[in-house]
Amino acid sequence: MKAMLSTAVGGPETLEWTEIADPKPAKGEVRIAVKAAGVNFPDTLIIRDLYQMKPERPFAPGGEVSGVVEELGEGVTGFAVGDKVIAMTGFGGFATQMCAPAASCLKMPEGMPFEDAACLVLTYGTSHHALKDRANIQPGETLLILGAAGGVGVAAIELGKAAGARVIAAVSSEEKAQFCREVGADDTLVYPREMDKDAQRAFSQQIKDLVGPGGVNVAYDAVGGMYAEPVVRSMAWAGRFLVVGFPAGIPKIPLNLTLLKSCQIVGVFWGASTRQDPKGHLENMQDLFALYAEGKIKPRIGTVFPLQEAGKALEYIQDRKVQGKVVLKVE
Repeated sequence: MKAMLSTAVGGPETLEWTEIADPKPAKGEVRIAVKAAGVNFPDTLIIRDLYQMKPERPFAPGGEVSGVVEELGEGVTGFAVGDKVIAMTGFGGFATQMCAPAASCLKMPEGMPFEDAACLVLTYGTSHHALKDRANIQPGETLLILGAAGGVGVAAIELGKAAGARVIAAVSSEEKAQFCREVGADDTLVYPREMDKDAQRAFSQQIKDLVGPGGVNVAYDAVGGMYAEPVVRSMAWAGRFLVVGFPAGIPKIPLNLTLLKSCQIVGVFWGASTRQDPKGHLENMQDLFALYAEGKIKPRIGTVFPLQEAGKALEYIQDRKVQGKVVLKVE
């Protein structure tokens, strides 16, 4: 088998295209012939040892894949050789083959392309858990999404619309704003690429002018940094501010704002939630498969790279050039 391996701490340029022995599934695992792998922001962190999970090197990044079951490990039930599956593994996916716990696998819905399957679970799973479980979003509420043109942001647009919310997509360029409108956002805001105190005040006023005196009921922050505080200042009474990611850095929020707004700052750790509440996770996946079948959600795949260009795909993610999802295709 071949894999893009992280052999040293560093950026995408440190990945090495390597041939290694085919893996053998351990007890409770299946071996998957990988057909497609989703590329996500955590993949840029894990190779720098900046993620919660720090695998022993050498390892392949890549936390979500789709493919075909090739071999069953001891004790595996519910799967058969030839089954098309989606697997969430944390790492190991940038490879032609991988072994994954059967418990982390889902059978692909009939007719779903491998590329869509590899881009569905992490982004839509994160956003569905955030909006449904953590925010309890309601029809008619206003949802503001920071970083709305990225994978989880696009998922949040579609899921927010499916929930009956008014969706405002906040992005860093007019090109991305147009993309979000095409996805289904009701309104868009363009914020500056660099944020200082003056820009924060202007951005906060921009939000307030758009949403009106009612404020933002649910904020979905997949950006962090200095972009977070202007949104908190624009929250509605009893609003919910969802903490999803920090590509712009970890924000520092004056907590007096939460008192004045009587709003909540709510953490969203989807990966841990799937382990804490596996039954709820499976219910959410069935929700997503149903929404996909109804045409209400569909991964917007902006760019496809061959597996051996995984480094370029990660650069695309870290440079915030992405619109929708990036996927690696295994020939």
